[in-house]
Amino acid sequence: MRQDVARNYEEAKKLYEQHGIQVDEILTELERIKISIHCWQGDDVRGFLFRDQELSGGISVTGEYPGAAGTPEQLRADLEKAMSLIPGSHKVNLHAIYADTEESVDLDQLEPKHFQSWVDWAKVQGIGLDFNPTCFSHDKSRDGFTLSHADPAIRQFWIDHCKASRRIGAYFGEQLGQTCVTNIWIPDGYKDIPVDRLAPRQRLKASLDEIFAEEINPDWNLDAVESKLFGLGSEAYVVGSHEFYMGYGIQNNKLICLDAGHFHPTEGIAGKLSSLALFTEGLLLHVSRPMRWDSDHVVIMDDELIEIGRELVRNDLLGVTHIGLDFFDASINRIAAWVIGTRNTIKALLRAKLEPTETLKQAELEGDYTTRLALMEEFKSYPFGAVWDYYCERMGVPVREEWLSEVKRYEQDVLLKRFGS
Repeated sequence: MRQDVARNYEEAKKLYEQHGIQVDEILTELERIKISIHCWQGDDVRGFLFRDQELSGGISVTGEYPGAAGTPEQLRADLEKAMSLIPGSHKVNLHAIYADTEESVDLDQLEPKHFQSWVDWAKVQGIGLDFNPTCFSHDKSRDGFTLSHADPAIRQFWIDHCKASRRIGAYFGEQLGQTCVTNIWIPDGYKDIPVDRLAPRQRLKASLDEIFAEEINPDWNLDAVESKLFGLGSEAYVVGSHEFYMGYGIQNNKLICLDAGHFHPTEGIAGKLSSLALFTEGLLLHVSRPMRWDSDHVVIMDDELIEIGRELVRNDLLGVTHIGLDFFDASINRIAAWVIGTRNTIKALLRAKLEPTETLKQAELEGDYTTRLALMEEFKSYPFGAVWDYYCERMGVPVREEWLSEVKRYEQDVLLKRFGS
């Protein structure tokens, strides 16, 4: 243990303990929190099934930074490097297009065997896997509709794909001993104002009912449904709106996924957590950073992230909330993007845990809003960074920006050698 890190930590502990905050216990709790790290940051959402297929469904990745992963082996190596710089043991989130197989197989024909290399790798790494059907970037999604498509044959294709995805998720959970969350998001919607908003939602509801008809052990797989406000090509109407999925999820006991970038540009999701927690058995978060539209920027330590962390901690929701990341930026080093976003998400949770929550709640209950405001403001400058540095050092990962030199070395030794090859 570095002496400066240990010394700063001990001084910080004294300040926090004056308010009854047990820092050592908090760090032990932090170790148990798993962030689901999205694989698609590493290769710009290309996947391996259909490498020549253009991105669709309102998804766009900008930038041409060298070194994007082009094979499953490269992507797993990049994920290993990123995880070596992030404190804690976490999960990796896969999309269906990341199947690792030599077979020519379409989405509706996918089986667990097509992901066996990912399962074997996850066992070695000691991590869990989450999963997502890929309802975009496919010939059968070209017109912007999948599970709500008016053509029964196309709709059935996507239903079968989602059924297959649930079975793959269950296999992940059974093999790895960590419950897999399989999340369904579809791009369905209209660019301009529709006449009939009801019929597509009726078709979507029927499709979901068929997908979820097969009972799967919840210890192996949990289902989630993800809403969206708008996207490129669906600016006027999205079939799977927040209201639709909130109703469906509550009625059918599914996780409701809240993506930080899927609401109005000035609308935060932190305040929604306590409301949904009253009516659901669990939540799924996709932590992202919107800018102007659902552009999925790398997560930074902004006000919204801090508020999400506070809501999870203050309301004791970490035990029922699955936290995943969803951003992709090809304008910067992709491994650095993973590290920045994941470390910030963990930092936000730590920062929230280092606040005097019970004291603040008691002051609020007694109507002492002066104390509430004063303490909330003063704790903004408390030395949580010293605690974070100690946690990183204890977990064997670089302290502060020291991780960046590791990424730069990897870029020179590995990533740049891919460029132009």
